[in-house]
Amino acid sequence: MAAQTLCWAAAEQLEVRDLIVLVPFAQLLPPARRAFAQTGGWMPRIDTTQTLAASLGPATPPEPGQISFDAGADVLAAAQLLRSQAWGAAWARRDPRGFARAAADVVSAAQGLARAAAALHPDEREAHWAAGRALLAPVPGPGATERLLGRVALEWASFAAAPATDRLFGLRGSGWVAVQAGGLEPLTGRLVAYAAETGAPCLVIDADPSPEHLFSLLAEEATPTSAVCDGFEHEAQSAAAQVLLHLARGEQPIALIAQDRLLVRRVRALLERQQVTMLDETGWKLSTTRAAAQVMALLKAARGDATTDALFDWLKAGAAWPGRAGAASAIAVLEALCRRRQTRRVAAIGAMALEGLALRAWVEVEAALLPLTSAPARQPLAAWLAALAASLQVCDSLAALQSDDAGRQVLIAVGLDPNASRATAWSQAAGSTAMAFDEFSAWIDGVLEEASFNPAAPAGGEAQVVITPLARAMLRPFAAMVFPGADDKHLGGGASPHALLSDAQAEALGLQTATQRRRAEEFAFAQSLALPRITFLRRRLDGADPLADSPLVERLGLALQREGRLLAKWIDPRDDATVPATPIHCTAPSAPALLPPSLSASSLEALRACPYRFFALNMLRLREDDELDGELEKRDYGNWLHAVLYAFHTQREAPADAATELATLLALARLTQTEQALADADFMPFAASFTSFAPRYVAWLHARDADGTAWQAGEQAVRASIDALGGTELYGVLDRIDATRGDAIQLIDYKTGSSAALRDKVKQPLEDTQLAFYAALMGTQTEAPMRAIYLSLDGGTKGIEEIEHKGVQESAVTLLEGLADDLQRLRGGAGLPALGEGSTCDYCEARGICRRDHWTVAGPAPLVSAKAAPRSAA
Repeated sequence: MAAQTLCWAAAEQLEVRDLIVLVPFAQLLPPARRAFAQTGGWMPRIDTTQTLAASLGPATPPEPGQISFDAGADVLAAAQLLRSQAWGAAWARRDPRGFARAAADVVSAAQGLARAAAALHPDEREAHWAAGRALLAPVPGPGATERLLGRVALEWASFAAAPATDRLFGLRGSGWVAVQAGGLEPLTGRLVAYAAETGAPCLVIDADPSPEHLFSLLAEEATPTSAVCDGFEHEAQSAAAQVLLHLARGEQPIALIAQDRLLVRRVRALLERQQVTMLDETGWKLSTTRAAAQVMALLKAARGDATTDALFDWLKAGAAWPGRAGAASAIAVLEALCRRRQTRRVAAIGAMALEGLALRAWVEVEAALLPLTSAPARQPLAAWLAALAASLQVCDSLAALQSDDAGRQVLIAVGLDPNASRATAWSQAAGSTAMAFDEFSAWIDGVLEEASFNPAAPAGGEAQVVITPLARAMLRPFAAMVFPGADDKHLGGGASPHALLSDAQAEALGLQTATQRRRAEEFAFAQSLALPRITFLRRRLDGADPLADSPLVERLGLALQREGRLLAKWIDPRDDATVPATPIHCTAPSAPALLPPSLSASSLEALRACPYRFFALNMLRLREDDELDGELEKRDYGNWLHAVLYAFHTQREAPADAATELATLLALARLTQTEQALADADFMPFAASFTSFAPRYVAWLHARDADGTAWQAGEQAVRASIDALGGTELYGVLDRIDATRGDAIQLIDYKTGSSAALRDKVKQPLEDTQLAFYAALMGTQTEAPMRAIYLSLDGGTKGIEEIEHKGVQESAVTLLEGLADDLQRLRGGAGLPALGEGSTCDYCEARGICRRDHWTVAGPAPLVSAKAAPRSAA
């Protein structure tokens, strides 16, 4: 390029120092300037259109209402613009989500139209906008809404401030040189054309191959390699291993093409472990950074209906009170208390009896959330931002974000960085746009989703690896290129269309069409083939979707075949590592000293169902953390129902009429729901079920009253020591004890599960542990005759269903005899093997400890081959 430019300037007798040389993108400026410096003599002015315009002075700041090309500000302006129309305001009320999507589409279209118009000479724009208005004139029928939104975007774009690049049309030099790679950039093409019209000498250096010989830049001695990987992680590891191989050979810098950004982010993480220095020119979505996640977690915790799960997600993310001594311990105590009491809503924590560390943690948490939770229902965006800043300040997160690269970019993106200059248009939009808290959260989320995080360049020296998009790898002096994501989804696939404009409309308005985007990608791919070492990688599956070779890679392969050459098969450079298999067998631990001093019905059920489960849960006392999610389960409904029925019977002194008792039962149900802080939205399906259950229960109760059966006690805790058990106590809480005729008692256990399963259980009385255990307990308290039933409260069409364990006292005697024998053997050192089967294992908390899913048949240990990445050459 430098040689051609100097030769042309000499032929035209032009002053080299007054030449203006335009390259396609900023990354080409250093190599271009080095190339001219090596020739000696005067240097021309080498720039891109944007750097050249910036050198002439700052751009005119946008006025209120004009496009600012700031993602956050433009979405606000677009929403205001649409709401100013009657149909837009109605749309916002009718379908807020659809309206927000429409505003985002208008922003995207308007910014594209404004950029396209900026490539025109200022005198040509009025005619351009007039032609656009005629093109997007209202036409009834399909697509009318998109056409209307496109017209709004057009008018908004036509109102944009004059672009800084307009000054380039008045710039005069001895001549213009434009370098074309990946097609001629529209503004560059128009500048060169205008300069030619005014008589200035112009030269266009076309570095692109002809479409007929697209792969002609591939050197004869170069042989690209191609790898097909099994999955995402395999492809990432293979790409990282190939990069390390190039570094070991001294081949750098290396272009790592970010065609699949998610995949390349994983490759980057693997290379960082090997201390490889990298320059990332693409970055990744700001919303995926830890700093953005911390801000969004705070907003979720501050919602009016926030769950405690969301609260502890925020507190445990490391954003709240970072580095403060004792903060983590206090938060852990508060979390444990909420899990133990099954507190699901943040609003319910204040009503809990807190003390010590838990109280200290809640006071500080409440103070941090207060600026957001105490704000008015609707207020201007600027006020919401001030409240968010105050919350971040209270919990010491603001300083932490300001000291972090990603954190600073998050603060700048949402307008919380006092050192970042924002246009007057932004300030006015933030001050005049009122929104609710949910709308504010959605706006923050959208801004972070649109913005990109760009990591800082490595300090000291050039990077070994440059992560760059394909279009920015052209003409650059890389020693090698590693190209993951060379599949039909990420390279050479169909381009996504414009949301509001057809391809014909886009072409007429100067926007890039799908065909033009594909042609630009083809040229960029063809330019990459000029590099001496190229590796293409793809995977067979993307999740469940099959992937094939990219159409461009397939075309390259066919072109090589016509020349008698082939794409080389990639050779995996990772080291082979032989790992001996370690079979896992069923164990039977013995721990007589850990036998618990007392047993409940559930612990005895665990011992009978699977001894190892008893060992893990009752001897080692291992426990899973209770869930804090907002979704109520059948168990929660059962606990609530137990409390309602207990409250109902404790205040029922004598039978009353059905209507009165039904009203009392429903009132107690509502009161218990309030006491347990169960939100109406979460509890709705259970409340509906109870509404149909209550009259059936009252009718069943009146039938028992007529039969002479009366409630005697409920939620009765019983503890007993039986000599035959060698000092081990039994304890349990009986749901209900009724007195029946003839001085007999009836033990009742409420159940909200399947009545069919209960019937199956009592068909073999010795297999039913629970009622037999309760009968054994009560046998130590009374000599009265006993019956025992499961009371199925969700009997469906059968209503309330009684399922009796016949001969329960005999079952109790047999149970105690068997338990005495088991305990004697355990004290003697008997093992506790994992003998569970079926449903016992399906819902067992200890399944991951006994390793049942990984048991192998005993035998010689086979050898398993695996791959390991080579050590870094860095």
